[in-house]
Amino acid sequence: VQLQASGGGLVQTGGSLSLSCAASGSAFSSYTLAWFRQGPGKEREFVAAIRRGGVRPPYADSVKGRFTISRDNAKNTVTLQMNSLKPEDTAVYYCAASRTIISSSLYDSQYYAYWGQGTQVTVSS
Repeated sequence: VQLQASGGGLVQTGGSLSLSCAASGSAFSSYTLAWFRQGPGKEREFVAAIRRGGVRPPYADSVKGRFTISRDNAKNTVTLQMNSLKPEDTAVYYCAASRTIISSSLYDSQYYAYWGQGTQVTVSS
């Protein structure tokens, strides 16, 4: 599967952005999808994931209650709605996909075989 992320930009503190990741290829509905981010001078970190059933997606503690991940299997897209943005949310955001990942590995980037190119999100204070 090939992934193409979009929707990043510059927003003020407290604002909202919606990131989208479009996938090409077959069997999209069978993939677990995730968003990771990498801030300036930081390691890549898990943000959220959504499994094929879309039930109870896990979130990083830092974004819980502010971000929502969703998927549309008919359109082959995964979306990250980001509300109440903070300067510390500034990062390049990446979408990722895996067909074989297990629940205990959802938070670990090394278990995702497919990656989008990243989209920059900048939150100004």
